[in-house]
Amino acid sequence: MGAPSYRLAAAVTAEAEFLVARQLPPPGVGEEEEDYRRYVDSDLYDLPSAPLRRLAEGEPARPGVAVAVADAEAEGSLDLSRLDVSAALDQILSQLGLTNAMCGEWRLLKYVEEAEFGPDAGVNTVLIITSLESKPEALQDSCKWMSKEGARELLSEVKPGGTRIGPYVHVGFLKSELSSNCTAASTLLSQEYPPGITLVPMKSSTLRPFRTTNLVVIQATSGTCGSKRSDYFACGDALLIDPGCCSQVHTELADLVNSLPKKLLVLVTHHHNDHIEGLSVVQRCNPDAVLLIHENTMKRIGKGNWSTGYTAVTGGENVCIGDQELQVIFAPGHTDGHMGLLHVNTNALIVGDHCVGHGSAILDNRAGGNMKDYFQTTYKFLEMSPHVLIPMHGRINLWPKHMLCGYLKNRKAREASILQSIENGAQTLFDIVSKTYCDVDRKLWVPASFNVRLHVDHLNSQDKLPKDFSLEMFSGSCDEFMSSLQQ
Repeated sequence: MGAPSYRLAAAVTAEAEFLVARQLPPPGVGEEEEDYRRYVDSDLYDLPSAPLRRLAEGEPARPGVAVAVADAEAEGSLDLSRLDVSAALDQILSQLGLTNAMCGEWRLLKYVEEAEFGPDAGVNTVLIITSLESKPEALQDSCKWMSKEGARELLSEVKPGGTRIGPYVHVGFLKSELSSNCTAASTLLSQEYPPGITLVPMKSSTLRPFRTTNLVVIQATSGTCGSKRSDYFACGDALLIDPGCCSQVHTELADLVNSLPKKLLVLVTHHHNDHIEGLSVVQRCNPDAVLLIHENTMKRIGKGNWSTGYTAVTGGENVCIGDQELQVIFAPGHTDGHMGLLHVNTNALIVGDHCVGHGSAILDNRAGGNMKDYFQTTYKFLEMSPHVLIPMHGRINLWPKHMLCGYLKNRKAREASILQSIENGAQTLFDIVSKTYCDVDRKLWVPASFNVRLHVDHLNSQDKLPKDFSLEMFSGSCDEFMSSLQQ
């Protein structure tokens, strides 16, 4: 898997405020196209940051910035002398319009080792802090001063489409105040962002390139408990989403469940094994836990995973976890019982396998996967204008509209390519896959074939298939796909 990379984030403070920089969105996916032009993510402000290069073996450390490290634990796991702090800090200060001569002593604020989201080895973050004697008169237009109170309000009292605050501000200044009561990560690396939502990536039997499934843990934030209303569909003191870890880490899952309050809700986004393999562990540790699940999903998971009753959800249900409010979202496409969840407090959207942190999602044609549903769900997510998108595989995405538009564009491009292959004479599933995915590793052709079948169904529903294309021949060729692939 290789060694992790590093990133440096810097907090520049003065007069009880700190500097934040407006973050640049990823390159556009087609703003010139009408379909995507109106879906633009709102401004995201965070502590300025830059890649932090590890020095090569034998490369001397660059003289310049000294960072005081008072945390003995961080000092034991972090050797700043082997990282090019000076170069990274130069980049950061240029973002702000400052020079190092204007800054006081730099101190280590936090060192954060990233949990195993994959597919890469992770990005560990070094947060440093300094103080200015006074606020400079001139700053870059993309920067502004912010108080902890202002940042806290933007993170905890979110308005859809409003200014967003990024994870470095949360980790550096607000986590101890806004964090949940979650003790999930005592032995497992995890990430809490947005506040109240903890992601614990746990080893699972998922498809490559990923190795883990994100177990999502939601609890009331510190100092609060109990629901404020009595009209919720379901209430609890903690919520687990998709306990799908494999048997190798069931002991860790049991420890996590035992650390949570007994009034526990469990929600499963869909039935795939890498999302439910730990369900039996949850039930064994807490027999009174309440399972929230779509009927189509429940039919497929089997009593070996959950042996007692359940509460069916169809979408639109409001759920309360202490002071955290959530709304269940029916999100078919990946499967016909697929669910999402909106964390209302932070406007964070938990999307199951509708999206993944790297690459594109695979739809399950064997379990009601449907391309028309997938497109409709994607547009539904866009209209919700989420601030953060949380997949069950990979990192959170801070540019949800950009990501969702990218998914739409990719799926539409694939469908156009499939139609072109058919118009050029492809009749069988193997012919279409081999032409459409000729630039993709053959190892990925099997999951790609699931999407191709659903794209053909979608084209047929729109009457776009050529008159001489035989659906009967195509359907028959699906059973022969594996043998054709092995030739």
